[in-house]
Amino acid sequence: MSASMETEKQTASTWFRTLRDEIVAAFEGLEDSHSEGPFADQAAGRFEVTETKRAGADGEDAGGGLMSVMRGGRVFEKVGVNVSTVYGQLGERAQMAMAARKGLPGMKDDSRFWASGISLVAHMQNPHCPAVHMNTRMFWTPHGWWFGGGSDLNPCLEYEADTAHFHSVQKAHCDRHGTAHYPRLKAWADEYFYIPHRNRARGVGGIFLDDHNSGDWAADFVFIQDIGRAFLPAFLPLIEKRRVQSFGDAEKEAQLVHRGLYAEYNLVYDRGTKFGLETGHDANAVLMSLPPLAKWI
Repeated sequence: MSASMETEKQTASTWFRTLRDEIVAAFEGLEDSHSEGPFADQAAGRFEVTETKRAGADGEDAGGGLMSVMRGGRVFEKVGVNVSTVYGQLGERAQMAMAARKGLPGMKDDSRFWASGISLVAHMQNPHCPAVHMNTRMFWTPHGWWFGGGSDLNPCLEYEADTAHFHSVQKAHCDRHGTAHYPRLKAWADEYFYIPHRNRARGVGGIFLDDHNSGDWAADFVFIQDIGRAFLPAFLPLIEKRRVQSFGDAEKEAQLVHRGLYAEYNLVYDRGTKFGLETGHDANAVLMSLPPLAKWI
């Protein structure tokens, strides 16, 4: 592996941690500033931070990260912001999946990998506030490197203005790199976050990118940074607006049922969940995306 790629991997890993720190601070700021409306009389939530470890096949160090989870706050019922950098050898199932997706028959001969990224899922107290998912990541093998990521909005009570704002911020960040990106990434998200057995989308979409390698690492890294930077300005204004709204049993019921839909997707279809479990990462960190309460009808 070249010295340059080692530097680039470290640069990416450091930036994912920086983005994590910014989001954690912003979310705790939301908790502190929520002084009126539902749940304002509760204690402001704080993240509990736990180190995660990935054990290699022979018990050797294979990386890890931080799992940061807040439960039962004023604004967030459960939110996880995880960051990790893991490495080692891909298992046979992961090798086969990688070879099929990326066209890498050489994975069987050299199955080393390195992956770093941030993953976030937020489930809100107030059903007028949409749930949300975001992640950005870099993946490396001896056969190449790739970036991926995006974010998508998952309201149980949909507001057209909220959806329009979320998408407009993401479009503005994508357009810095060319106007062809946003339509392609939006369509990719619509396809990826679709639940076939329910014949419907998980939410109102967003942007999604995977296996991205233009041949210019620096340009691709700036692109994935802007995808990550789009998240807070796309999401925070929606929560600041909706967190003060009153709600009743019908709205809470709709939220719990929608969470069931979210759980189904993450357990059955989500590529990140499958990869995390197949490569031996901390199961609690991988499954932190699941809602605290859900309901099926």
